[in-house]
Amino acid sequence: GKLMNLPQTDFIKLFDVFIQSGAILAVILLYFEDLLKQKKLLINILVSFIPTALTGLLLHKIIKNVFFENMPLMLSATIIISLLFILLEYLIKKGYLKLNKNLSKIDLTTAILIGVFQALAIIPGVSRSGATVGALMLFGYKRPEAALYSFFLSIPTILAAGGLDLLNSGHLITQSNNLIILITGFISAYISASVAIRWLIKYLQTHSLIPFAIYRILLSLILIKYLV
Repeated sequence: GKLMNLPQTDFIKLFDVFIQSGAILAVILLYFEDLLKQKKLLINILVSFIPTALTGLLLHKIIKNVFFENMPLMLSATIIISLLFILLEYLIKKGYLKLNKNLSKIDLTTAILIGVFQALAIIPGVSRSGATVGALMLFGYKRPEAALYSFFLSIPTILAAGGLDLLNSGHLITQSNNLIILITGFISAYISASVAIRWLIKYLQTHSLIPFAIYRILLSLILIKYLV
């Protein structure tokens, strides 16, 4: 938004959150049948959602009006989390961590801890998916399984965030062409997510998070030069 000189209005903030619901629709359509067959997994996902829900409700105004406005905080978080990804991959490569678990091994305690890691993503730059995938790998879960759980957990998380924003800023939809803009963003997010989800699951079967970490660090350094 800043690169395109978009003013950080309340509608732009609503747009940023709401369009992610398009990505969630892609997850639902891709994995709806799988989710219905796994009741234990559904329960764990709802348990993982609780820490994020509580954090979001308690800190909603701070997230929108402070965290979203703090570019140095965002870029610092991006770099720090990227370095943690590199450290995680180092521990795996050296054999200190074994990725041999599947999603059937998740218990309620692990589900809560994953939710706590996801709650860190209230700070822009942390990456909701990165935090949850990294947490699951830290606990020994296979890469594709970690990505899949992260996608599943995004369903209640992002739908709740989008719903809360609509509740607080719904009056903005009727102004000018805002509804058309939201629908366009929603559809674009759905299409791109449908492609990206399939690709990422396949990619993580044979690749690490190192390229993702390097990309985040390089992007942060570029943005520090131009935006800070």
